[in-house]
Amino acid sequence: MIPQERAERSAEVMWQNDAASKWLGMTLELIKPGEAIVSLEIKAQHLNGHQRCHGGFIFALADSAFAFACNSYNQVTVAQSNQITYISPAKLGEMLTARAIETARTGRSGVYDVEVHGPDNRKIAVFRGQSRTIKGQHFEEDCL
Repeated sequence: MIPQERAERSAEVMWQNDAASKWLGMTLELIKPGEAIVSLEIKAQHLNGHQRCHGGFIFALADSAFAFACNSYNQVTVAQSNQITYISPAKLGEMLTARAIETARTGRSGVYDVEVHGPDNRKIAVFRGQSRTIKGQHFEEDCL
């Protein structure tokens, strides 16, 4: 199996089981080995008391992109730690896009950087996630 096929199959299995990302309204736009793009249209239920997108939803969007990127090798991988910096507010009706890119991956540990952008390419937030591979695969595969 080539790496792109492995990434796509891993994402399919994860997406089937990812009730949270679907419930929040996210869409998986792209998957590659070590990379993912996830989008979210900001709706009324995503707004805080300032009528801006609640930071928790921006974090969840970045975290979902991170999860798909670090799980693209058919190895069950979880977040070890993550951090976000908010740069610009997101507004009702905007389509946010989170792009996760693998920065480093050695042994069972990985580092992924995620940028969240608005439709005008305005940077909304930057997120860094550290991952840890644990026991298990998303689908049965003899050789990794």
